[in-house]
Amino acid sequence: MTRRLHELDALRGFAVCGIMLVNTWQHTREQLGDPGRNAVDWAIDNLLQSRFYPIFSFLFGLSFVLFLRSAAARTDHPRVVLLRRLAVLACFGLVHQLVNPGEVLLPYAIFGALVLLPASFLPRPAVPVLGLAVTAWAVHEGGGMKLIPGLFLLGMAVMEYPPPEWLLPPFFVVTAALAVGLGYLWIRTLDDSGLFYRGTYPAAGLAAAAAYCTGLLLLLRSRPRGALLAVLAPLGRMALTNYLASTAVILLALPLLTADPTRITGVLLATGVLALQVVLSRMWLARFRYGPLEWVWRRLTWMEPVPNRRIGSNA
Repeated sequence: MTRRLHELDALRGFAVCGIMLVNTWQHTREQLGDPGRNAVDWAIDNLLQSRFYPIFSFLFGLSFVLFLRSAAARTDHPRVVLLRRLAVLACFGLVHQLVNPGEVLLPYAIFGALVLLPASFLPRPAVPVLGLAVTAWAVHEGGGMKLIPGLFLLGMAVMEYPPPEWLLPPFFVVTAALAVGLGYLWIRTLDDSGLFYRGTYPAAGLAAAAAYCTGLLLLLRSRPRGALLAVLAPLGRMALTNYLASTAVILLALPLLTADPTRITGVLLATGVLALQVVLSRMWLARFRYGPLEWVWRRLTWMEPVPNRRIGSNA
C-alpha cells in the first residue's frame, strides 16, 4: 500500500508539471490576443493540452475513496467531514478565481459534493458503469470541464476495483496507439466540416492521459525508479501549494512572457519554476508532514489541531 501511495504522489506531481506548462502557455496566448501559431503552440496543443487535468480529475476521485476510508476509521460521520473538506477546497477555489478565472478547484469542490458524495451511497458495480457513461457523454459534447464528473467516478471505481498489474503494459500500448491515431485524426479533420467531430480532441486527450499515466507507472516499477520518485512525489504531496503558487508566478511574469513571440520563454519559465518547486518541496517535507496549504486544508477539515512538524526537526 505504501508503494502505491508513493506512486499516486508521483502521478499527481507529474500532472502538476504538465498543468504548469499548459497554464503558462494559455495565459501567454490569452494576453497576446491573436498571436498566430508556431511549433511551441503545436506541441503544447497536441501533446500537453487536455492531457493533464484528466489525470488530476481521475486522481481526485481515487483520493476521495482513500479519504472516506480514512475518515471512517476516525469518526462516525465520515461524509460530514468529507463535505467540510470540499467546502474548504471551494474557499481556496473562490479566492483563486479572483485572479485566475476558469481555475479547477471550485468546480472540483462542487462536482465532488454533487457527484462523488451521492455516488458513495450507490452499489459498487454502479459506479464504473455510471463513470463510463458520463465520460462518454462528456467526450461527445466536446470535453472540457464536462469531463470532470465522469473522471471523478472512474477514479473512484478504480479504487474500488484495482486492476491487476499485468494489465499495465497492454493498456499502455493500446492507449498510446489510440492517442496517436486520434490525435492524427483530429489534425486531419480539423478543417474538414464533413469529417470534423468535436469529440475527437477530448478522446485523444483522454487516451494520451491514460498512456502517460500507465507509462509513468511502468517506469516507477522498473529498477531505476528512485530518481523519478524523488522528483515527482514531493511535487504531488504539495500539489495544492505548488498549483496555487504557480499561478502567482505566471501572472507576475506575464510582461516577460508576452514580450517573447516564440513562447519559448514560457516553457523555460515553467521548467525553472518546477525545478525550484521540487527543491523547495523536498526541503519542506524533510521538516514537515504536510505542505503549507495542505496543512491548512487538513486543519480546517478536521477542525482540530494537526501536528505538522516532524519529530527531530529543528524547523
